[in-house]
Amino acid sequence: MEYRKLGNTDLEVSTIIFGAWAAGGWMWGGVERGEAVDAIRQAYENGVTSIDTAPVYGQGLSEEIVGEAIKGLPRDKVQLLTKFGLRWDKPVGEFYFQSKDNTGKEIDIYKHAGKEQVIAECESSLRRLGTDYIDLYQIHWPDPSTPIEESMEAVAQLIQQGKVRYAGVCNCNEEQLEAADNVLNIVSDQVPYSMLNRSIEEVVLPYCLANGKAILAYSPLERGLLTGKIRPGHKFAEGDHRVTHRLYTEENIRRINDLLEKLKPIADANNATLGQLVLRWTIENRGLRRFWLVPEMQARQSKMQGLQI
Repeated sequence: MEYRKLGNTDLEVSTIIFGAWAAGGWMWGGVERGEAVDAIRQAYENGVTSIDTAPVYGQGLSEEIVGEAIKGLPRDKVQLLTKFGLRWDKPVGEFYFQSKDNTGKEIDIYKHAGKEQVIAECESSLRRLGTDYIDLYQIHWPDPSTPIEESMEAVAQLIQQGKVRYAGVCNCNEEQLEAADNVLNIVSDQVPYSMLNRSIEEVVLPYCLANGKAILAYSPLERGLLTGKIRPGHKFAEGDHRVTHRLYTEENIRRINDLLEKLKPIADANNATLGQLVLRWTIENRGLRRFWLVPEMQARQSKMQGLQI
């Protein structure tokens, strides 16, 4: 496993971070708790020391599972990344979308990152994770009902109290990043990025590179689609959100698998799976130097850019 400093900090994270959304079951068709715990522990044994979660993932379940999985591990060898700003317990802030919890009960998700809410969420996350500090605390989505400066003031207070080490954001554009950074040092922006979704290359990625901010790319495998294991006609578990995801139409699955067939010889030549190749492409991205990992990839750049979905 490779490790890198996060932005301009001394926080070292594994280049592959365990994303624990699916571990919470919510929107993924359920979860077997023991299997989720084992997956996290096996990832750690293979060098994945960084875990990303959030309270909304299973309405606390994902954080509880992460806390159980890291119990007994040396805390200074694990980096815990979690979030704040989405709530489901009462209507406050801006309505985001309607969903169902893991029991099938209908719930409404709201964006709310007021100062008191952020502090309360942190206390709940610490309890569920079974720790006394969070390595990276991130606003999950910008809250239109709360100035981002107010949200970051709360995080600054938590940092002063030793409950949070560093502050990050998720799904923020450059203006939101700059506003947050005026309050305290924002070390990273967690945004969607993959071979099929490269919109951050236009503004957000150059901004972060120029200002010493790390990019945490989420969904680099497009929820499993870029592994090549999902074929037309794939049956998803009840409650799996991918059924209605725009990339998961039969036509798009076929087109994406056609692309993956063209990449497979590169993976085979490097004794790698398609998923490993895609992750390596993501890890090695350097803005304008996007394709220096595998020379053959340069010849395929135009084909990948031409896949508009």
